[in-house]
Amino acid sequence: MKITWLHVIDADTCGGLLNGVVINFRDAWEVNDSFSPICLIGPNGAGKSQALQIIAEIFQAAFAQFLPDEEQGKPNNQIQFELEYFIFNNNKESERVKIWRKKGKSKRLSNIVLEVYSDNRWVEPQDYIEAKKLLPSKIIGYTSGQNETISIPFFVSRSGYAKQVSTNALDKEKIALPIPDSRMLLVDYSTNLEVLMANLILNPKNVREYLVNELGLKKLRSFRCVIQLKYGSSANSKVQLTDELNNYISYLKRCATCFEYDEKNSSYVFDFFVQEATHESFSSYWEEGALELYSCFHKLAMLNDLIIPKQDREAFLKGVEKRRFSTRLPEPMEKQKVFRFERVEFISKKGDKHVDYVSLSDGEHQLTQLLGTLCMASFPNVLFLLDEPESHFNPRWRVEFVSKILNLPTTSVQICSNEGKRHFNSLSSKQDCLLTTHSPFVPSDMDSENVIIFKRNFIDGKVSTRKPRIQTYGSTFDTILEECFEISPPISDIPKREIEKLLNSDNIEEIKKAVNGLGDSVERMYLIERVRMLKAKES
Repeated sequence: MKITWLHVIDADTCGGLLNGVVINFRDAWEVNDSFSPICLIGPNGAGKSQALQIIAEIFQAAFAQFLPDEEQGKPNNQIQFELEYFIFNNNKESERVKIWRKKGKSKRLSNIVLEVYSDNRWVEPQDYIEAKKLLPSKIIGYTSGQNETISIPFFVSRSGYAKQVSTNALDKEKIALPIPDSRMLLVDYSTNLEVLMANLILNPKNVREYLVNELGLKKLRSFRCVIQLKYGSSANSKVQLTDELNNYISYLKRCATCFEYDEKNSSYVFDFFVQEATHESFSSYWEEGALELYSCFHKLAMLNDLIIPKQDREAFLKGVEKRRFSTRLPEPMEKQKVFRFERVEFISKKGDKHVDYVSLSDGEHQLTQLLGTLCMASFPNVLFLLDEPESHFNPRWRVEFVSKILNLPTTSVQICSNEGKRHFNSLSSKQDCLLTTHSPFVPSDMDSENVIIFKRNFIDGKVSTRKPRIQTYGSTFDTILEECFEISPPISDIPKREIEKLLNSDNIEEIKKAVNGLGDSVERMYLIERVRMLKAKES
């Protein structure tokens, strides 16, 4: 999948911020099947995250209309748009697709129209099967912080799925019915361990080693998984499960090194000492690999919502449906959760010491989660929407961020083989990735054709987008900051103001004293030159 063009006609969920905006992601006639992320950069409030949200909402609405069995969430049926992209078919050939919705002459909002370009004209698919092939296989959102903008459409899907699960679990005729996974998937900090465990259990050895090597670790040693279905003192305070979720518990029993069951509290404790037999055992029950196992963990983790007070859940769901909420669903205490991981330990490269997961930094958690998210999806036509993915990284990791993504080892579950690195001609290279950033490190690793600058006119509030006027690939960070943020010189405000004042001073000693307290920069050289000029003037 490769997105080429978006026209936002009317997007009510953004308060009209991006109304009328046109974003040219790529030249429609130069799309290839290499994995080349698109970077959205610009100041806060310029609409970058909102652009990701709108794209997620567009596809969610399309899923709800064309694939209603897969999308249970209530979509945004008011957004008007035109979106073009390429999808890869089973023959690995790209097909140009357009989806759009806008008011007609009657001023009534139409359904979404899905079209494919064939024989020099746009035509609609003939049936459900054809429509399904023209839509993304997965929309995976990622946020490293508390950004609810991009999260909104994904929480809509999550609430729709959770509602369906609770309904089926209490219905004897529906309890055995499988509920299809949504194509909308959000990965955030709360899902960190779910992502990591799925990857380190069911990805091939070379992928597992790549992920832990980034942290200076050798391998996953052990972990504990706890499921406690009774969450209160009353007889009714017990989580009811569908057959699918009961099957997951049964599978975990068979894969565990050992387990305990407390009948009084309806709780399970599964301990895993990770060895080759562990990987083999999990692969026999989750044959589709890491993403399927992650889905299992995530479905069990969603049961944690059920122990939150009903009024809080109802208020949250109401906010989700109206897309006007600004806070997350309250997080239960760790020991009260229906599903949780504990005692996650690794083996260090240094002396085979045991390293506890909680001893790793937020940046290390974020790195393994982000890379693991990309590793889980090794099939074509996935769209990644990453909102400030490198925000917790140290400067070195930020510099290496894009290369880390492009060099990820990828595998194909379908053909059970190692496909090489993501940016080569693999199934994973037939994906797309849009990411936002405030950092000059990311665009310096990208060709200017893959960078889009967002700018907001704070007089009339209108947002505009454009390609850089410079070649960002290999440019210095100072050059990129000036082009994308209009920051020149690129130093902090306090020393900048001090330097501006000193450049107008005639006091040589004052300037020399200030120079000794400044770090290296072009502006410091200006002050040194100022001293030289003043001395020359005195002589």
